[in-house]
Amino acid sequence: MSNPTGDAADDQTGRFVPQPNGRPRPLSPHLQTWRWHITMTASILFRVTIGAASVGAIFVVAWIAAAAFGPEAWAAALDLAGSPLGLFVGFGLTAALFSLLLNGGRHLINDTGAGLTITSADRLSSIAVYGPVPLAILFWVALFVTGRVSL
Repeated sequence: MSNPTGDAADDQTGRFVPQPNGRPRPLSPHLQTWRWHITMTASILFRVTIGAASVGAIFVVAWIAAAAFGPEAWAAALDLAGSPLGLFVGFGLTAALFSLLLNGGRHLINDTGAGLTITSADRLSSIAVYGPVPLAILFWVALFVTGRVSL
């Protein structure tokens, strides 16, 4: 098999594969070519938190439905939300919300044409990746301290 460059060494390294018409085409670089980077993590995390926010929307609809079904359903919903499992889910959704806000801010800054150098993109991505959990912790500490939430 020949390749477009005519270099036989490329064929032996497996960098070219035959197409159905028999002509060789180069393999596309993939994860083995690119090293992991914080901007990749921020991008993937943004997509994951969009899914988490969608699940959170289902909880909001259930909460509104409990209010519509009367005092007993409302009390059951509040008991579930105040349980350890409910607080854990609430914390996770809070972290997802902060992740959406920080990643959305990162995208907003990038959309203006700013923050596109490697250093600034890394810094904004680091804030979006590492910021949500500490912000969620601070938020929940404030809820507990002010008495809005208790165990």
